Order: sequence, then structure tokens, then C-alpha cells
Amino acid sequence: MEPVLEDPVAERARLLDDLATAYRLFGTLRWAELGDGHITCRDTEKLDHMWLLRHRVPFERAGPTDLVLVAPDGSAADQDGRPARINNSAYHIHHPIHEARPDVVAAAHVHTHWGTPFAAERRMIEPISQESALFYGDHSLFDDEEIQILSCDGGKRIAAALGEHRAVILANHGLLTVGSSPADAVGWFVLMERVAEVQMKARHGIPVSPEAARDAQADIVVEGYGWDLYNWAIRRHLDVV
Repeated sequence: MEPVLEDPVAERARLLDDLATAYRLFGTLRWAELGDGHITCRDTEKLDHMWLLRHRVPFERAGPTDLVLVAPDGSAADQDGRPARINNSAYHIHHPIHEARPDVVAAAHVHTHWGTPFAAERRMIEPISQESALFYGDHSLFDDEEIQILSCDGGKRIAAALGEHRAVILANHGLLTVGSSPADAVGWFVLMERVAEVQMKARHGIPVSPEAARDAQADIVVEGYGWDLYNWAIRRHLDVV
């Protein structure tokens, strides 16, 4: 179970540490080598603000002090209050999601080796593996021509496509997941990338029945599952104890 702290200042510090670690995980997995991705986390006190990695910081070098606070108007400041640069696409995509989903603390989107080509096929995940079944009925497709999200209007359409799901496939673009914390969102993202790989490799995979997919979900997806996935990943790839 993820340890949520009652003190908002202490909880912010915990979340920012996990957020920076999540960026390093993505960098170690060789995702977003050209800065093509972003993970955001809602602030614990200013609930309409979100934290994001400062522009041009390589993911694998990210630390908590590299995270900046983004206001609803898209302006950003570092932790000393100085203006900071950000990836504008991150604001255009993530801010509308955080605004539309008060339950979402974090969102993750990055261009990956399998997620992006899978998204180019503009199709949904089929329950052809155990992991694939975990997304059954809990993901959607943003089937849109705008692959470079130029404004929050595009982000609002993504938020509408996401609905109440935990994940959305951005057509011709890549994967996006949301969660109750950076660890939760990123744990599910790592799993979704594995699912995309299976979907692309098993071209003639035979789906299990809806009943079998739902049974797998009910048995495996318990509270804290995304956080557990995240911890497996950082212990494996970042040598975190």
C-alpha cells in the first residue's frame, strides 16, 4: 500500500521524490531520449497547479530540485520562485486532464519503442495476454488528427476521450496513463508499454472472453497495484532498495 502522508508539505516532498525517480526510470529505459514526454503531479496544496520537469533536463539526471510548479495559465516557477521553462506540450496535454479529473494526481506520457507504433494503428488493446486483460474496459482511444497538441483545446479533447479510464491511446502519438500518484501512473505506464509490445508482436493473437478478462482484473488489480509495479521497476532498473 502506498504511504500517503497527512501533512501536505511532507506529502509534497514524497511525491516530488517519486516524480523525479519516475523520470529517471523513463530515461534509464531509453524513453524520451530527445525530451519527447512528460510526467506531471498535482500539488498537494495548490490543487490547480502541477509539477513538471524543467525544460532540457535529461530524464536520467532528474532530481527533485529540477521540478518546477506550473500554474493554470501555463507559467512556471522553480522552487525558489524564479521563472522556469517547460515543455509547452506537457501543459497543453496535462493541464486539461488534471482540470477535468480531480481524482487524478499524476499523468504520464512519453514516446516509447512499442507504444508509439501501436498508437499509429489506431486500435484498442485486445485481451490477448494476462497483462492486456488488465486494461480491458479501462482504456480509450483519442482518435484525432492533431498529433502535435498546440493548445489546451487539444488537451481538453484528450481529457474527454480519456473519460474515467486509467489510460488512453493517443492516435499516431503514444500512450498516456493517469493515477493517484506519480508511482501509480508510471507503474501502469510501464505495464501498458509491455502490453503494446505484445499487441504488436502477436499479430494474430486470439482474445480471451470478456468474462475471462474481467476475472483476471478482479484477481490482480488490487489497491496499490500501480505503486507496486513502479517499485518493481525502480528496484530492477535503478537499483533502488
